[in-house]
Amino acid sequence: MTALIALVRAELKLYFSNRRAVLMSIVAPILIAAFFGALFGGSGSKPAGIPVGVTDLDRSALSQQVVAALQADSTLKTQVGREDELLPLVRAGKLQALVVLPQGLGEQAGGAMFGARRKPEITLHYDPSQAQSLAVVRGLLAQSLMQEVGRQTFSPARLQDFRQQVQGAQDLTPERRASLTRMFDAIAEANGTAASAPAPASAASAAGGLSLPYTTHEVEAVQADDRALPVAYNSYAHSFAGMGVQFILMSGVDLALGLLMMRRLGLWKRLRAAPLSRSQLLGSRIVAGTLIALVVFAVVYAVAFAFFGVRLLGSAAGFVLVLLSFSLLTACFGLLVAALGRTPEATRGLAILATLLMVMLGGAWVPAFIFPEWLQTLSLAVPTRWAVDALDAMTWRGQPFAAALLPCAVMLGFSALFAAVAVWRFRWEE
Repeated sequence: MTALIALVRAELKLYFSNRRAVLMSIVAPILIAAFFGALFGGSGSKPAGIPVGVTDLDRSALSQQVVAALQADSTLKTQVGREDELLPLVRAGKLQALVVLPQGLGEQAGGAMFGARRKPEITLHYDPSQAQSLAVVRGLLAQSLMQEVGRQTFSPARLQDFRQQVQGAQDLTPERRASLTRMFDAIAEANGTAASAPAPASAASAAGGLSLPYTTHEVEAVQADDRALPVAYNSYAHSFAGMGVQFILMSGVDLALGLLMMRRLGLWKRLRAAPLSRSQLLGSRIVAGTLIALVVFAVVYAVAFAFFGVRLLGSAAGFVLVLLSFSLLTACFGLLVAALGRTPEATRGLAILATLLMVMLGGAWVPAFIFPEWLQTLSLAVPTRWAVDALDAMTWRGQPFAAALLPCAVMLGFSALFAAVAVWRFRWEE
């Protein structure tokens, strides 16, 4: 035991004596995690200020009211202009969509609701790289049109006009024409009754035409926080988990290359001359690698907690267990690479490729739920997927200690497998 502790102490002194390497192993994941966190939403606020363009070819009262409604919505950043001016901006990526309101919109939209007129066609140009914004624009456009068309449609003058259009429509069956006529009569009667009765003050805003027949109360599905602090998804939490996993795993590759260099220089032959077993020598590397990875990971998360709003909403004991399990996995992975590698030059490229594949499949760069379903299932065979999911569970998801047990068991199982293969396959000479 004394020899093992001496070997571990020597490895720690050797690693932390290189201050530049230690600094880079901490600064690099922090900077890249900060970039990805800001890129994918930062504090998790809803999208706002989506840049869109609007071209009004109709110039009617209806189309102008629709344009005004789109401009007033905080979700959009609306720019009004000609189609030939705005379409190049969409192609250049400066606007995410362009709405073209056609001629005749104000005249046709109301009658189209009852099938008495041809439906006007609104053109939506959109940036294919921002296709997710199309649904937002389409929804807001539908809401604005429904309200403004409803406001104009159910006025007495317009109802009378629509009645005449229905009476003269040739493509309507007699039964449908009679049904629409009765509907117009009923609406006119209801409008007359409503006009003769005093409307309550709270109904003033309801007189603005049709609107969605419901309201929504949007609540983020996150764990309740007993500390009564504002709880919201923070994309920095996932970014620091992913980048921490990536760079800690990279440190395992550095550990492997260091072992191969020691073997090339004959240092392992000298150590074998001492009364030390194979398990003691390789075990000291595992312990030292685990401690180094744990210290670096802890510092990275300390910065995330202090400066990027990442919070430990789940179990603190579970969080520590996850860090410890992945640090041990990293050390065993480095030992496995050293055992299977023949030379440092040949091993470096293959080890980095294997690390990047594990990082990508583990959802370290982008969340795993973005993957296709088959790839999500496949990624469960990669230990990094369990590490990232467990760190998410202990931070922004606010899960209990039990949620860390299965991921840690999987990581410890991989660690045991890596260590067993490494001890079996390790060669003392190059």
